[in-house]
Amino acid sequence: MKGIGSEGIAFLQALLAGMIVYSVYLCVRKLRRVIRHSLTAVAIEDALFWLATAIYLFVQIYYTSNGSIRWYFVLGVVLGAEIVFALQRRVEKIVEKNVRKRGDKFRQKY
Repeated sequence: MKGIGSEGIAFLQALLAGMIVYSVYLCVRKLRRVIRHSLTAVAIEDALFWLATAIYLFVQIYYTSNGSIRWYFVLGVVLGAEIVFALQRRVEKIVEKNVRKRGDKFRQKY
């Protein structure tokens, strides 16, 4: 039986895994905005992403909880993704606000 400390570390590793998965998906989404893709390419990218994600999470589960799925690991992955999602939204709002401010200053100047 694991102690509470090792389960806490496993939860933190799950948080990190969720953060990594969502961050990689954000990069894929941003790449799609920069380089236009056909629907076939998007479908292939998504399939490869989810396959890689499944393998990555399986390996993480295997090493952190000896292959058994623990609900706190699943919760940690979801919370990790939510943390990155919230941070991303906050950063986008700050950037958008600064871009608007600079745009207003530029329009006033010219």
